Amino acid sequence: MDPEGGTTRQNSAKRESWRTVLTLAYQSLGVVYGDLSISPLYVFRSTFAEDIKHTESNEEVFGVLSLVFWTITLVPLLKYVFVVLKADDNGEGGTFALYSLLCRHAKVSSLPNYQVADEELQEYKKDSRGAAPETSFARGSAALFSAVSGLELSMSKEKHTYVEVPAACIILIGLFALQHYGTHRVGFLFAPVIITWLFCLSTIGIYNIFYWNLHVYKALSPYYAFQLLRKTQKGGWMALGGILLCITGSEAMFADLGHFTQLSIKIAFTSVVYPSLILAYMGQAAYLSKHHNIAQDYHFGFYESVPEKLRWPVLVIAILAAVVGSQAIITGTFSIIKQCSSLSCFPRVKVIHTSSKIHGQIYIPEINWLLMMLCLAVTICFRDTKRLGHAAGLAVITVMLVTTCLMSMVIVLCWHQNVLLALGFVFIFGSIEALFFSASLIKFLQGAWVPIALALVLLTVMYAWHYGTLKKYEYDVQNKVSINWLLDQGPSLGIVRVHGVGLLHTELVSGIPVIFFQFVANLPAFHQVLVFLCIKHVPVPHVKAKERFLVGRIGPKEFRIYRCIVRYGYHDVHRDDFEFENDLICSIAEFIRTERTESNSPNDEPLKDDRMAVVGTCSTHSLLMSEDKVDNVENVDLPGPSELKEIKSLKVTQQQKKRVRFLVPESPKIDTRVMEELEELMEAREAGVAYIIGQTHMRAKPGSSMLKKIGINLVYEFLRRNSRAPSFVTGVPHASSLEVGMMYQV
Repeated sequence: MDPEGGTTRQNSAKRESWRTVLTLAYQSLGVVYGDLSISPLYVFRSTFAEDIKHTESNEEVFGVLSLVFWTITLVPLLKYVFVVLKADDNGEGGTFALYSLLCRHAKVSSLPNYQVADEELQEYKKDSRGAAPETSFARGSAALFSAVSGLELSMSKEKHTYVEVPAACIILIGLFALQHYGTHRVGFLFAPVIITWLFCLSTIGIYNIFYWNLHVYKALSPYYAFQLLRKTQKGGWMALGGILLCITGSEAMFADLGHFTQLSIKIAFTSVVYPSLILAYMGQAAYLSKHHNIAQDYHFGFYESVPEKLRWPVLVIAILAAVVGSQAIITGTFSIIKQCSSLSCFPRVKVIHTSSKIHGQIYIPEINWLLMMLCLAVTICFRDTKRLGHAAGLAVITVMLVTTCLMSMVIVLCWHQNVLLALGFVFIFGSIEALFFSASLIKFLQGAWVPIALALVLLTVMYAWHYGTLKKYEYDVQNKVSINWLLDQGPSLGIVRVHGVGLLHTELVSGIPVIFFQFVANLPAFHQVLVFLCIKHVPVPHVKAKERFLVGRIGPKEFRIYRCIVRYGYHDVHRDDFEFENDLICSIAEFIRTERTESNSPNDEPLKDDRMAVVGTCSTHSLLMSEDKVDNVENVDLPGPSELKEIKSLKVTQQQKKRVRFLVPESPKIDTRVMEELEELMEAREAGVAYIIGQTHMRAKPGSSMLKKIGINLVYEFLRRNSRAPSFVTGVPHASSLEVGMMYQV
């Protein structure tokens, strides 16, 4: 043993660990804090747009600074950094991460095909104690609009009116047009832009403090905040809607946790973002304390406090920072839509993975263009940061209130802490956020109605889709065919068994779907190997490859009927390529090889339908399936280890021939019947794989309520017809697919 060498290796590992943490902290500045860092552009202007007057005593300016300081300290720093970040769902954050975390601990699931076996997943069992910001197109518009508003200082008000809105719209169109390239192509620019912007904020803030009012630090006392509220009363309460904008983007620290680590996000905020923002607000307050001219509309704008020679460079950097902040919102929207779709809470959309290395980098075309149109509509209709700020503020505080409520339940159900601690958490942070919420809600007619209207539309779509999905699954369960019917048919099932593998897609995790009965009733022929395939999502972020497949047998062995359940987490990527088919066939082969029987005559004793085994992908177990591309399969020798036995077959794909083979370790436990079943499986694979897909249409039963008829016949059916097919279906070759139509009356 070399103790010095061991110590050296440990020190090297620690240095590498810290290097990784600091690198992630650097990257998080561009991804997480873009929205939060540009808040000084519009906070003072939005706050003083209300009934607060700027008097010679400076009580109003100092009061606003005190409110801003304590709001940033209590919500982003105390609530998110020290409490909420610890409530990750196996490294993932965000509202849906909290939701799935609570569902698991409370034994509640919104997914209809839930199984007890899902609780055996490794990530299901992990302790949560130690992914998506809210969707608000108003925030992206407000950020860009506030950035370009600095043009008003260099031109007349009349000209500025005709330049500001078109400039913001052009930037928005360009930003959304670049989304299909993926964030990884421009991501390396994000962190330097935000770091440069934060450096400008802190530098300008320090300059203003020392040049205009060195004693502005006294305003950090909460005394000035209480004095402001006491003096202005209703005006001060209404001004809280502007104060709220100083914490827009705080929830991104938790929502983007899956891309970084708790420590890296904490380091970036406490060492860079927090002090830079405080210095920026102190600098603005110091400048305003010596300038009381309110003749110009832009008097309280950020650019007014910037030295005149630096205004154009700062304006350019601010626009770039606003673009970065808007990019984070767009990316977060893609992520949360994907999570909702995975949990059956949103219609299926086309998800394009823009990076082969980072699974979280996705692009959703339909959502991208819809979001662009909404942003343009809000920008053109509102035309000023005041109403945009009202809309963004209500969206922000609503998400924070939801997070506070969910966190209180996490404290009790997941962390097993005293109920009084949860009540204290809700009382402290819930009271603060409720006060902000009331101040934002009062601005309903001044722009706050936009997120409420959008929320109602999205809620209607999500509820109708989820309700229809549950009703469809309930119909499948109530009308599934009994296993006894299958056993009575004998090995041939009373039909002709043709060569090949038949994959019948179903949402059921037990029983025989009615769509199969409908198929054989009209076409009395089926494949020699039949697989009931269920692809489902479970309420965890990721499912390990070794736990991906659940494989079981339906009926006796000679029936050659299997059930395969493929499980994905709500952040997992289901790639529609040839590897999925390989993994599926390989998992069935591994199940056949390792299957344990409960009697000495396995061919005579049918297994229960609910007996299933966890089988990984081809790379996770000893039975491997590989393919070799060859030009002439008759004259090729394949070297292999002598202790492995090969089962070979040929597959022709396009103009290339591939040899598919199983490598089965020789063992006395593998008898001839197992080898025969494996050979039959490979012969069926060689003959081809056919995909049987059910196309179901739903109608409300006669006599149903009018609301149910509208929800099922109109809303759900409209969403179903205009949404994407399941990812499994879209990747199926047309020549290998067969659709079976059926009408469901629910």
